[in-house]
Amino acid sequence: MAELVQERRLDVFVDSFAFSFQESWDADLPVEFPDAFDAEVFVNAFPGRVDVCSAGHTHTAAVTVQVWDGDPPAEEGAAWDVRGEVGFESVSGDVAVWTPSLGRTDDLVELGRKGPWRVRVHCTGRSELAALRESQEPVVGIERYLVQFFPAR
Repeated sequence: MAELVQERRLDVFVDSFAFSFQESWDADLPVEFPDAFDAEVFVNAFPGRVDVCSAGHTHTAAVTVQVWDGDPPAEEGAAWDVRGEVGFESVSGDVAVWTPSLGRTDDLVELGRKGPWRVRVHCTGRSELAALRESQEPVVGIERYLVQFFPAR
């Protein structure tokens, strides 16, 4: 049975409907975020990066990041609006959070090892966030994510 190695909660500033998890050692990436971002794909993988498409243009999302030592148990039920899973290769063992306007943020996910990973992304609050698109008030924590990194088999 897989064990949870690490869990962190991040407040991620989202702009242009996007944020990303990108290999910390990014000097050799063929495509850096936000190049080739596709707003039609919820979770999209590129070499050394995983893009996430938000339902809101500009807001702060509540993101829980977990690192597991094996396949995490399935998140059952109707708690999530959308889910996606992609592969990710880490050459450093560390992953940075990126946004279109801020670039690399100070948030760093320490995977604990290099190599191939799977990344499972769950999201809820999308319709509530979409309903607030015209709001002039800051929108914080309406859209919530669970992002799970686990070793690829």
